[in-house]
Amino acid sequence: MRSAVNYIPPRDEILDAIQRIYRYRMTTTSGGNLSIRDDSGDIWITPAGIDKGTLRREDMVRVAPDGKTEGPHRPSSELPFHQEIYRTRPDIRGIVHAHPVALVAFSLIHDVPNTRLFHQARHVCGEAGFAPYELPGSAALGRNVAGIFKNLYDCVLLENHGAVTGGESLQQAFRRFETLEFTGKTIIKARLLGDIRYLTDDEIALASRPATSWSGFVHTNPTSREKELRANLASFVRRAYRQRLFISTQGSFSARLDSDSFLITPYQEDRGTLDPADLVVVRGDECEAGGTPSRAARIHAGIYRRHPEIGALINAYPVNATAFGVTGAPLDSRTIPESYIVIRQVTRVPFGLQFEDAAAMAAEISPRRPAALLENDGVLVAGADILQAFDRLEVLESTAEAIINTCPIGKLAPMPEEATRELDRVFLKEG
Repeated sequence: MRSAVNYIPPRDEILDAIQRIYRYRMTTTSGGNLSIRDDSGDIWITPAGIDKGTLRREDMVRVAPDGKTEGPHRPSSELPFHQEIYRTRPDIRGIVHAHPVALVAFSLIHDVPNTRLFHQARHVCGEAGFAPYELPGSAALGRNVAGIFKNLYDCVLLENHGAVTGGESLQQAFRRFETLEFTGKTIIKARLLGDIRYLTDDEIALASRPATSWSGFVHTNPTSREKELRANLASFVRRAYRQRLFISTQGSFSARLDSDSFLITPYQEDRGTLDPADLVVVRGDECEAGGTPSRAARIHAGIYRRHPEIGALINAYPVNATAFGVTGAPLDSRTIPESYIVIRQVTRVPFGLQFEDAAAMAAEISPRRPAALLENDGVLVAGADILQAFDRLEVLESTAEAIINTCPIGKLAPMPEEATRELDRVFLKEG
């Protein structure tokens, strides 16, 4: 498993994060700035006026505590608010500022996303703050933003501007930024469907209880099959991240090894950079020593025990399907033949069941009902193998997006009963 020590130079950390932000359209060519404060007090920051799509590590600028700069470019024009935040919050070591479209939309209506939408969003982001408008790059903006951070907000929306997040590391600031944008996007989609359900204090407390511990076993001699499965599963986890079906903080994927064991994603590991060695073997009531499996592992174990035909499971947070899970709107798979054939009837699971009752969760999903909406907690899909589970996840999200896209243009007209009966007869004989 990976070392807890961070050996990555600040300029490379910044480059990786800004490339992700730009690649997933969470900023534009000219927008956004990221920084790290290192142990010496130097601030490493993105340069001013350089194309975010072609940045190189050499473009990053170092700003010393006395204000002297080192690098081929001027530091970002927003350096003043980075400096003010670092002065105000000594615990913050990394800052992300950019203009993702959902958070910009909230900034335009002078509101913030309610992170009670998901327990993980509340845990990662806390409550978001709001800073009144000031001229970009001005000292006044720096004072405004730092003033909100001083009140122990870690995520702040800027009036008619964008968002700023901070963390004990740049990685933590990025996770907060990505999670808050995901929350905002889900709220916007969900409002097209109906009233949104938010979590209560008791529900957040239930979801935040420490996961039960696992006893460990020594695992030093993986078989060739396990090595192949690790490589395949890790590849699909990264693919799910690229497809925006996972975000860095959310998403669990497992695959069966044999009748009593499976591989699963680790707890709190970045889904975008997952390696085969990061995956954790769960066998019975134990996991391999040195690994911490996803919190979903006990639910996955219960499903594998009950359904020997299931070979892979995914808990995911695709924006459109997740929007159905935070409203009462039904996700009707009778849209196009592929959707009906691949995901069949989509079930809905009340919030909390996934934290308390593995047997009850195992009863909610099966080869005949391979997709479920988890209320305020994403989706769960099953497949005979990794590819089938992933395909079902993609089809579920595409179906959800197509249905949401009908909202502004007309009333959804599902396939008639005679069409679904024919599909059942021709394609679903096994189920």
